Amino acid sequence: MTRASFSEPAVMADLMARMLWEIQAVHFSPDEPYKLSSGLVSPVYIDCRRLISFPRIRATLMDFAAAKIMSEAGFEQFDCVAGGETAGIPFAAFLADRLDLPMIYCRKKPKGYGKNAQIEGDLPEGARVLVIEDLTTAGGSMFNFIHAIRDAGGVVKHGMALFYYDIFSQAVQRFENGGVELHYIATWQNVLSVAREKKLFDERALDSVADFLDQPMAWSKARGGVDTLPV
Repeated sequence: MTRASFSEPAVMADLMARMLWEIQAVHFSPDEPYKLSSGLVSPVYIDCRRLISFPRIRATLMDFAAAKIMSEAGFEQFDCVAGGETAGIPFAAFLADRLDLPMIYCRKKPKGYGKNAQIEGDLPEGARVLVIEDLTTAGGSMFNFIHAIRDAGGVVKHGMALFYYDIFSQAVQRFENGGVELHYIATWQNVLSVAREKKLFDERALDSVADFLDQPMAWSKARGGVDTLPV
């Protein structure tokens, strides 16, 4: 199913942001912010799992993901695609099909019975693995899967997140230290840009979201949330 079709990165980013708004995957709530599992208090929340329910959108995003990988990493750099439990699994299946590659998936931890497997599927020793997730904030969950795949004999030098927060310095450091190049399609700045263009919220709300994106830790701390993320 491999096809080579390349759009400008800025076009792909803008279109994905519009898709997320169209399917109501984006939530802004500056006055009643969300508390995330990390303890971070945030005025924004995104549900990329919704993408699997929209065939035309998910097919277009897999075209975008394939284009990003082939243009930024290369055409023959991978032996399989891996998805992390649970949100990354369907996207690994979609992208593996798009790239004509085998697929595996990785549990958050060994399942605890039977063969006690953490990696499901066929992972040959030395296989070059592309790890994909629906989104990444600071890279913590992706690296849990990367470490498991490496421990099982796979080689991971590239990760793919359809959506990347791109607001945490810890993320940049984590990927550099881990020897992984992160590829992604859209970020919160793209989503905010579409919201401003379409006037989806009043300016006060949009400015509050912009403040969070510029200084997420300070924004969180001022509202009772954590001011550091787990390493």
